[in-house]
Amino acid sequence: MTDWIGLAEEVAAQLKADAAERDRANRPPTAEVDLLRSSGLLAAEEAADAVTRIISAADASIGHLIGYHYLHLWRAELFDNPSAAARMRADRDWFWSGVSNPLDAALELTPTSDGFIVNGRKTFATGAAVADRLVVSATRVDTDEKITFTVDAKADGISYPSDWDNTGQRLTASGGIVFENVAVDAQDVLGAQPADSIRLSLAALGFQLALTQIYVGIAAGALAEAAEYTRGQARPWLLSGVEAASADPYILAGYGELVASLEAAGTLADRASESLRQSAAAGSDLTAEQRASTAVTVSSAKVFATRVVNETTSKIFEFMGARATATKFGYDRFWRNARTLTLHDPVVYKAREVGAYFLTGEHPPFTGYS
Repeated sequence: MTDWIGLAEEVAAQLKADAAERDRANRPPTAEVDLLRSSGLLAAEEAADAVTRIISAADASIGHLIGYHYLHLWRAELFDNPSAAARMRADRDWFWSGVSNPLDAALELTPTSDGFIVNGRKTFATGAAVADRLVVSATRVDTDEKITFTVDAKADGISYPSDWDNTGQRLTASGGIVFENVAVDAQDVLGAQPADSIRLSLAALGFQLALTQIYVGIAAGALAEAAEYTRGQARPWLLSGVEAASADPYILAGYGELVASLEAAGTLADRASESLRQSAAAGSDLTAEQRASTAVTVSSAKVFATRVVNETTSKIFEFMGARATATKFGYDRFWRNARTLTLHDPVVYKAREVGAYFLTGEHPPFTGYS
């Protein structure tokens, strides 16, 4: 059996070594995806959560890419089309990305004799510009059905504006994508996505959980690098009465609080992952109540992990001191990545879902985000 954890740690060590420099360079993550491909980690679906967290701790952008890669392979199995899902694994070196922003339903499918033609533009498509294959959602012009299909990322008619230049997650290639008369073969259609499909609605929960795992990874990476700096370079305050910053009782208590919160966030994320796994395994026996319970468990994990990652990536500077803000260290990337990614969708709506379920038993609605 492959030691996916050990392999992920080896890849993470390579990414960590020059993470700050690559973040400043802000180049498309072609080399980083090549590293994931050559390492074999793209096939580590059985250890997806752990690998995503380990890679995210070293480089949140690349953790985001591989986390979504695993997610797209997993969500394909929610459709009642095992042959199409199996074809996605025909080459284990393929890096998968997705084009399915729920708030940007701009792609149109026109039926042909042997499939569809897709046209339109999406504003955000994380990782698509550096992917081998894409999972895409678009709307049929004749029936208004939402259809999900796969396509070669370099197919004729697909172009990438290269317009991603945000504060954080700079190496996720999350810019737009344009489809101009792109052919889709019928065998590459995973299926339709009825808005009331309880099983297919799990895909949205998978996205929320993937983000949560990345948050936990970012917080872990920030803590690890801050601790290394604190032990080796931070100065004790003149009134502390100690000779090393690592002996300052306030710094020790501060790290203790952050570590405890991180442990709790990781445990909640793992609990949510297990709940989602059980719901997906239920197949056609999945009930509305089980789905609701899973949704709330995922939302609870995300609410807490959001708080933890934003607090951790900011508070570490209080323990490292002013010198740690030097650009050469690049510690600000943890906060920038966390702040950018946690704005993916308003976490307050996740808290509302948890509260409504707790107080009234209300089930979270089926949306692209819940």
